Amino acid sequence: MRVGVIGIVVCGDRGISIEMQKLFNEFSDIIIGRMGVPRNNMSAISLIVEGTVERISALTGKLGKFDGLKVKSALTTMD
Repeated sequence: MRVGVIGIVVCGDRGISIEMQKLFNEFSDIIIGRMGVPRNNMSAISLIVEGTVERISALTGKLGKFDGLKVKSALTTMD
């Protein structure tokens, strides 16, 4: 099991927020916290996640396929 943060920057079309929400619902089993900061020309979202590397990577991989999103993650082990 890993715990970490996924940082998402949304630039451009905010219409992808509905599709992102569907993805967040699909991965709700590993998302333990979420914070969003809307701005005029971009928005930032941080997700706190807890799960297997495979499951977290699946989420970040699907997020990375959206046009207009920049995604970075940082994970650590739970000792």
